[in-house]
Amino acid sequence: MRFLYSMLLTLLLPVILVRLLWRSLRQRGYRENIAERFGSYRQAPLRGCIWIHAVSVGETRATEPLIRKLMALYPARPILLTSMTPTGRATAVELFGDSLTSAYLPYDLGSLHGRLIDRFEPAVLLVMETEIWPNLLHVCKTRSVPALIVNARLSERSARGYMRFSPVRSLVHQALKEVSVVAAQSSADAERFRALGAPRIAVTGNIKFDLTLNVDLVTMGRGWRTGLANRQVLLCASTREGEEALLLAAYREVFEVTERNTVLLVIVPRHPQRFDEVAGAVAEAGLSVVRRSESISDAAINAADALLGDSMGEMAAYLAFADIVIVAGSFLPLGGHNLIEACAAGKPVIMGPSTFNFSEAARLAEDQGAMAKVNDAVEAVRTAKRLLQDVAARKAMSDAGLKLVAANRGATDRTVALVQAALEGK
Repeated sequence: MRFLYSMLLTLLLPVILVRLLWRSLRQRGYRENIAERFGSYRQAPLRGCIWIHAVSVGETRATEPLIRKLMALYPARPILLTSMTPTGRATAVELFGDSLTSAYLPYDLGSLHGRLIDRFEPAVLLVMETEIWPNLLHVCKTRSVPALIVNARLSERSARGYMRFSPVRSLVHQALKEVSVVAAQSSADAERFRALGAPRIAVTGNIKFDLTLNVDLVTMGRGWRTGLANRQVLLCASTREGEEALLLAAYREVFEVTERNTVLLVIVPRHPQRFDEVAGAVAEAGLSVVRRSESISDAAINAADALLGDSMGEMAAYLAFADIVIVAGSFLPLGGHNLIEACAAGKPVIMGPSTFNFSEAARLAEDQGAMAKVNDAVEAVRTAKRLLQDVAARKAMSDAGLKLVAANRGATDRTVALVQAALEGK
């Protein structure tokens, strides 16, 4: 089955390359370092490195506590961090600078992965969260590079998709057999991986609970707050295409014009290539908007109805600035984005119905009173309005979020123990 998969992927490479170039029209980064996607690298060779693959921004940010711990334990081992998206790669540079090597993962053909292994000679591969690449895992097995899937999650929907078609099920089953260990976020994730054929599984928890908010960014966000003239802040975090229109319409419906003077709406889109588009949508909704990239002065903020967070890597500042956080990616069937950061910042969280990317964290947060899960954008904004008027309810949700994060720390140490075992077996 893997042979047929490889043949199909080879035939599709011209189409994939055209799509890559098409995406580069909206996001220039996709036309850079294309050779790396075919296993050709200019970076200096490495030897015995710890190789970590994180597909994009969220997964790359989740690597931070893990990478910091591994750097401290293995100062002599270089680290290679591969990505699939320009924003993921930019995040790697933002977080780690030149303390590690950043590169793109090649397309999933054995010969291309072989080139990467020849260049960087990894001692171990850690794949973050949900990436199951059959040829990558097979080449690592044949080249004696132990591969671990860490912080692993598998939604019910994804599991059903893998199980639905026999060829896909067979391909995934074969791939998981070549993984040294799956370090699952929860027992439910572990069971789904086990049903797909993973032979060795450990439940380690979610590394994202171990993330710490950047102190400088938190200080900056609190500084913005000091200049705000008697207004509360409603943050819509990590919005995706189609969600801004829903949230803006809901905001106009729920808040009367006079009430908007007491609330600053903050929208932080998930993808930077959409910043201009979202600024236009806010203006079309009849709201005056100030952009973070242009001005964040007290006068500019107080004169505006909305602030567009068109900056990268400043989510901790926006969270510190906010009273209420609506975590987006959850109002369309996209699975939601990271609510743990908002809980760690002590902010009440509201999410829509689609939370499968963070199913366990969302369940825990809802059960413990740190998050309100709603059916749609209108209900989200209505809930936000109610909470803005209820100091005691906000305090209770804030305390619950902080308690939730504190109780679920430790996944990094449990994951590192598995990595140590894999390295000692080399």
